[in-house]
Amino acid sequence: MVHKIIEWSMRNRFIVLILSAGLFVWGVFSVQKNPIDAIPDLSENQVIVFTEWMGRSPQLIEDQVTYPLVTNLQGIPKIKYVRGSSMFGMSFIYVIFEDDVDVYWARERVMERISTISKTLPEGVAPQLGPDGTGVGHVLWYTLDAPNMDLGEQRAIQDWYVKFALQNVPGVSEIASFGGFQKQYQINIDPNKLLYYKLSVPQVIAAVRSNNNESGGRKFEMSDMGYIIKTSGYLKSLEEISNIPVKNQNGTPIKISDLATVQMTGETRLGIFDQDGEGERAGGIVVMRYGENAAEVIDRVKAKMVEVSKGLPKGVKFDIVYDRGELIKESIDSIKNTLIEEMIVVSLIVFVFLFHWRSALSIIIQIPITIAASFILLNAFGISSNIMSLTGIALAIGVIVDNGIIMSENAYKHLSERYELWEKDQNKTTTS
Repeated sequence: MVHKIIEWSMRNRFIVLILSAGLFVWGVFSVQKNPIDAIPDLSENQVIVFTEWMGRSPQLIEDQVTYPLVTNLQGIPKIKYVRGSSMFGMSFIYVIFEDDVDVYWARERVMERISTISKTLPEGVAPQLGPDGTGVGHVLWYTLDAPNMDLGEQRAIQDWYVKFALQNVPGVSEIASFGGFQKQYQINIDPNKLLYYKLSVPQVIAAVRSNNNESGGRKFEMSDMGYIIKTSGYLKSLEEISNIPVKNQNGTPIKISDLATVQMTGETRLGIFDQDGEGERAGGIVVMRYGENAAEVIDRVKAKMVEVSKGLPKGVKFDIVYDRGELIKESIDSIKNTLIEEMIVVSLIVFVFLFHWRSALSIIIQIPITIAASFILLNAFGISSNIMSLTGIALAIGVIVDNGIIMSENAYKHLSERYELWEKDQNKTTTS
């Protein structure tokens, strides 16, 4: 079979050259379409279910949230196993699927199952899916350089302006905010005053909830005009919260200000973000969507940052803390230079040892064609251009030329022997 292929190739050299040129062009297009990343994505095919129930102990979270979710998520098609993790106020469920399962199909199956489980969970507990990214999806970290702005304002700019703008960039799954203070109204109740007025904490909570609401009425007509009635009851200031009545005793309303102090402060934090020992900052993490080209996503996010920075307050600017784009560029450039150097060295060695430029040329041509064809296979199997895949190609260059050297030397040897026999026959003919 091999002899027939070689014989056919030798007799149809023009067709072989056209096929090789077509394969090379296809490979060049594959190189341009192949995703580029520095780190190979070896993470498992997983879907994360996140549940928040603040103020509860890890054991209570485990018993009433994590355990019901883990047991009910079992049995989803093409699932490998389910892992659960409970901590103070939060629960994480990791649903691991088989490697050949489409990640968005898996997310749909998990969402369907969660919709039936939510009824069995405590009131106010709502499980939600994590971002459609992977463990190596954190491609860019940034902070807001705002020296004359407090941390609450920095976090507000990040959460209500920067985050929404960057999250619209194609290929971005999530912008995870960190640092700073998340503003909130806090009501600090004095327990002694509760006892004095014979009230309970649930009564105070119910009073605040009932007074922070907006409802609609009905439409009525008067003088040939239509009017829509609605009530506007959202709380907008500390003073409005302080004046909320909780109870009426002997015609005297007992207000929140009689029981507690109301203040604007930050949410309780479990950690801080300090940059270079120069103080705290607020910022965000850009999480890349599953299967995207990391280099292109980073370039698009940076371009969007330039646009977003025009709307930031005076003196506020982006400070990129971690940029995988630089690592990708340096890694890929290093591997590319190594590939070029290897190709040159191998070509010189082949030419020196064979000392026959036509034989050396036939071997050297194999290198770019084979490398280009390898990217066709990388795209077919969904493998990105990263340190591991390109290093494997670099290591395989020596193997690529081995068969060409062996075949060329073998052909050269047989041709030499035939030429010697032909010369002997010619000499015998001339002598006779």
